[in-house]
Amino acid sequence: MMDKINFNIYKKSFLYLTIYGGIIFIIILAGIFPLYLNNSNQVKENEKLKYQIKEQKELGPLYTTLNAMKGKDLLVFPNPEKTALPRSGAGKFQDEFQIIAKRSGLIVVSFTQDLNTLTGPSTSLLHNVVLKGEFADFRKMLIGLGAVPYLDRIEEISIQQGAKFTDFKMKVWIAIK
Repeated sequence: MMDKINFNIYKKSFLYLTIYGGIIFIIILAGIFPLYLNNSNQVKENEKLKYQIKEQKELGPLYTTLNAMKGKDLLVFPNPEKTALPRSGAGKFQDEFQIIAKRSGLIVVSFTQDLNTLTGPSTSLLHNVVLKGEFADFRKMLIGLGAVPYLDRIEEISIQQGAKFTDFKMKVWIAIK
């Protein structure tokens, strides 16, 4: 008689164990696994959003520049009638260049006149200029220089990419009388 009772209890325990195990398996299959899939999808979506935010931060300044230019006619550049400065007023260009560079967001590192071109009978005076800043700002500065009526020509432009800034070296000729 004892064997029968033990056998039935063992059979019931095994049945309960199987039922509870099945319930746990169904909970895992129906609850935890979909949550895991949802979580992995959320992680992928978060990475995508982080990339989009980074992209927006990088493209933000360009967007504001383009918005500022929205109403302007972009194909019209300043083209004043060319004139020449008197030799005594040649220093005026340095001040005007500083203003144009500051307005465009560049930093003037050095601005030197080539005195050899000033002493001769030349009708042009050479300035060697070194600037620091961003390439888009350099474009603005070149457009600003186009509005200077006594600018003769820009002979040479050298661009060197640095760690934080881009270095720009230029040889600028102005017309003098």
